[in-house]
Amino acid sequence: MKKAKQHPSPYHKNVDRYDDVITGRRWWSRLYMHSFWGVDDNAIAEEVLAKIPDDFSGHLLDIPVGTAVFTCEKYKRMSHTRITGVDYAEPMLEIARSRKEAHGLELLTLSQGDATSLAYADETFDGVLTMNGIHAFPDKHRALSEMARVLKSGGRLYGCTYVTGQRPMADLLVRLVLDKTGLFAPSHYTLESLRDELEALFGTVISLTHHRSIAIFECRKTK
Repeated sequence: MKKAKQHPSPYHKNVDRYDDVITGRRWWSRLYMHSFWGVDDNAIAEEVLAKIPDDFSGHLLDIPVGTAVFTCEKYKRMSHTRITGVDYAEPMLEIARSRKEAHGLELLTLSQGDATSLAYADETFDGVLTMNGIHAFPDKHRALSEMARVLKSGGRLYGCTYVTGQRPMADLLVRLVLDKTGLFAPSHYTLESLRDELEALFGTVISLTHHRSIAIFECRKTK
């Protein structure tokens, strides 16, 4: 896979703190998670990953794969699945590679790439997983369009993302801090506009729920 041209992003320089923040490992990250978001990202990830059967057979795209902090244990159980993990930030991939080696994930391939310009043919993947990434994509429509393009007809999209309009404290944090630092990228979906986008691109929204500002979804490509 051809590497996308790298322009340093906030995820390049914050990689050392990323896992602590997203998993609530430290007291300050737990305070951040519950005070601003009112959710546990570990529980969110578990709910999303539970939608993918352990005996999933085929080729799964994980974008952005991040550091694989939530997925490595799941992928150990998915022995019938070829998994391609893509992320824009090379430092994130370096940590993911270490986890791949530590957990013996031979069926996982990791590549650097741009979500808005995926270097795969149409209908390559049987499933697509996108956790905690859509809200960071500057061009969300194009990224989701690319996911739809590379997903096979009848294949499923699984994921979660921030949506605005559900928790004022989270919306304030996003607007004043996360958008300004580039960790998130406006504009953001509401729950309703996310449903409209998923229906337009994939066809069938099997489920769309939310825990405060975090939407969890599963779609089937029927278009």
